[in-house]
Amino acid sequence: MIRSELIQKIADENPHLYQRDVEKIVNTIFEEVIQAMSRGDRVELRGFGAFSVKKRNARTGRNPRTGESVAVEEKHVPFFKTGKLLRDRLNGK
Repeated sequence: MIRSELIQKIADENPHLYQRDVEKIVNTIFEEVIQAMSRGDRVELRGFGAFSVKKRNARTGRNPRTGESVAVEEKHVPFFKTGKLLRDRLNGK
């Protein structure tokens, strides 16, 4: 599902809301998650999962085309851990 499909589904299920208002709500939620993660905070949505940021240390990698060693800088990457309710529903429990 992409963002526009999510907005459309929420708008369809809530006919009392204008689509532009639903779009603002969805964009605000995503923006808040992004801002929290950029500060290094953890974002937990109970029953769904938790978003966090993990640090990857600098390392020496290899260029797959040439086999040459390449220095890979330290970086921070987003990480998502599913919640128990989501895992159970995906596994048919």
